[in-house]
Amino acid sequence: MPRCDNKPLTMEENQKSRVILEEYGIPNASEYTNYQSQDWNLHNFKKEFKIEVVRESEDERELEFDLIGYPVGLANAFRRVLLSEVPSMAIEKVYIVNNTSLIQDEVLAHRLGLIPLQADPRLFEYPSSTAKDEDEVSDQDTLRYELKVTCSWNTQAPKDARRTTDMYKNSNVYSKDIKWVPIGRQAELYPRGGEQLGVLENDILICKMRPGQEIHAFMHAIKGIGKDHAKFSPVATASYRLLPDIQLIKPVRGEMADRLKNCFSIGVIEVIEQKPGDPESREARVKNPRYDSCSRNVFQHEDLKGCVRLSRVRNHIIFTVESVGTLPPAILFTEGVKILKGKCKTFLEELENIGK
Repeated sequence: MPRCDNKPLTMEENQKSRVILEEYGIPNASEYTNYQSQDWNLHNFKKEFKIEVVRESEDERELEFDLIGYPVGLANAFRRVLLSEVPSMAIEKVYIVNNTSLIQDEVLAHRLGLIPLQADPRLFEYPSSTAKDEDEVSDQDTLRYELKVTCSWNTQAPKDARRTTDMYKNSNVYSKDIKWVPIGRQAELYPRGGEQLGVLENDILICKMRPGQEIHAFMHAIKGIGKDHAKFSPVATASYRLLPDIQLIKPVRGEMADRLKNCFSIGVIEVIEQKPGDPESREARVKNPRYDSCSRNVFQHEDLKGCVRLSRVRNHIIFTVESVGTLPPAILFTEGVKILKGKCKTFLEELENIGK
């Protein structure tokens, strides 16, 4: 865990447990890499590993948690699995009946494919590789949608109207105009209908039209993964970083304390007034190093660079998952764990079969 007091780590502790950030580089990069690979073992991992949830947004779309005692390589594996191998539902095929708008068929189909859906991918199967015709789709692996919008003049508009939304009806085509059309037994399997399988956001602008123009299309949504196409990725982003550690190796007081505070992100450094009314008694303290962006702005000041030691904790990872919104990030991470576990199981089975 990082230290928030003024007692610095020893040089040996820094070399082993920290990635040291100096003005022009990372002096112990090779030692850190070798130490991490040689020191790791399963017993220590079970003893030290723990997960701490730090923050979850009210809409349950963003989650920040700490992986403590965790190798960076495995954290990166989870990041890659979340981005490219956790499945979701997305529009794959677009059957255009009529499109007299200014937007081309190919561009329209691309935009429709990127609209996020509410459908839970765990309720569906991957599409059959043998189904090539529209009539061969199954209610177990395909969702059908319809978009039918015609733009016309608004006869009730005021005579002095100048806004297109007043002059025309359906001049803007939004994602809310996409309607779910049940296939097979889906109407009874999913009684909540559009609330359960419709689009995730209603106000996504698809295109603009003028009177006389029309869009009529049917769409098929299937289950897929992000490495096949980015539209299937269930996360807006998944990232991680090592926990910053800031140590004040000598007292910083007065005007220097204020400059030191301004060198870091908001909330990282606080200035405490030891004697009320005495500006010179103001002293800088480390408040919360996790908010630091490691910009190294402190090295721009000659009188401050020798007062601070910057580093990152080697086995404390801050992991952030931002979901598109179909599933909460906690569930997405759990699904990623299952996928990675399955990969490990397959790999072990392949090793056992070598030479047989």
